[in-house]
This record gives sequence, structure tokens and C-alpha cells, in this order.
Amino acid sequence: MSRKTATIAAIAGLAFATTMFPSGHDAAALAQAAHEQLTAPAPVAAPELVPEQIEFVAEPVVQQLPAPAAATPVETEAGSLHELVGMIDTSAPMSEEMRCLAGAVYFEARGEELAGQLAVAQVIINRTEDGRFPRSYCGVVAQPGQFSFMRGRRMPAVREGSAAWERAVAVAHIADKGLWESEAEGAVFFHARYVKPGWTRNKTRLAQIDTHIFYR
Repeated sequence: MSRKTATIAAIAGLAFATTMFPSGHDAAALAQAAHEQLTAPAPVAAPELVPEQIEFVAEPVVQQLPAPAAATPVETEAGSLHELVGMIDTSAPMSEEMRCLAGAVYFEARGEELAGQLAVAQVIINRTEDGRFPRSYCGVVAQPGQFSFMRGRRMPAVREGSAAWERAVAVAHIADKGLWESEAEGAVFFHARYVKPGWTRNKTRLAQIDTHIFYR
């Protein structure tokens, strides 16, 4: 209601009250009420609530995620392990570590199929990543009582240049670089299938490849 409308209503109310209630006490009370209504300040409207303006940023504010680790390659253009072995350059000089790995493949499994040779190499690699064994290929191969072909900490002479050695070198490189997935993935123990050592009772058998059985 506007202030002008309120004033007219108050005057009309005062006249009505004077007519209907001629008593001086009542008339005075009504007159005082009308006066207070006329002199009261106009009500102030409540302020409109306006939300603060949202500021949009161009850069992300979430925590940056770490870059994903590079996956170990297990796929190549080779259609088979045999084909991949033929693609490996075995003429390059070898480190002592790689000679230990290739030597273990050569002496332990040179007469077996390539999958068996790769599994032997995989066991040696897995042992270097297991706290129960040495951290290097040479340390694993030279560990007492583990490989029967070792003479103490010495490896017998290898017939370098032979087809068997070339294959062992290629298999060692494939296993070291993770170029082909082994059937004995995760294995850290193995033995020839014509023996049955007691330690197998508390191990998990993973695979049998040619003349060897592999365990985790």
C-alpha cells in the first residue's frame, strides 16, 4: 500500500471511530493509534539476494596425475617365438650379466624347445626381483646349490659360434627385454621332470615345458 493510500485510510478510520465511539477515552485512544500509523516510517523492502558472479578458469584445478609407467613390451611383429629368435642380432658384444643369463639357458636347456629355454631365462629374471635371491643374473646363477652345471662360482666354457649358443643368446635378449611372454610367467623355481624334490610340496605349480616343471 502507498503512503498516500495509507493516509486516506487512517483519516477515514478516525472519522468512523469518532462517530461510532463518542466516548472521550475511546476516541483519544483511536486518535493516538491513527497518529502513530500516519507518522510510522514506510516499510523497507528486503534486499534481493544476488549470487556472487562465478569466475571460470581456463586451467584445470585438479591435482595432476602422474604419468603412467611405460608398459613392458610383450608384442612384436614376429608371429612366433621361433621367428622372433631369428630376428635378434646375436653378434653384438654382450655384458657379463647377459653372458650369465645366456649361459644358464645354454647349459640348463639348450636341448629343449624354445619355450622351455625362455622359461628358464624367465626364472632367473624373476629371482633377481625376489628378495630371497641375489639381485643380479650372475648372482642368481652362481648361488650355491641352485644350478648343477656351475663349478663353484665358475661357468664351464661355452661353444661360442654354435647354433645352440646363438639360440641361447637370442632367448636371453628376448627374456631380458620382455619381448615375448613366457608360459612360466611368475615362476621362481623349476626342476627336471624326472626328479621330485621335497620342496615342491609347498609351491604352486605353474607349467610343465618339455623336461622342466615350473613353480611359484
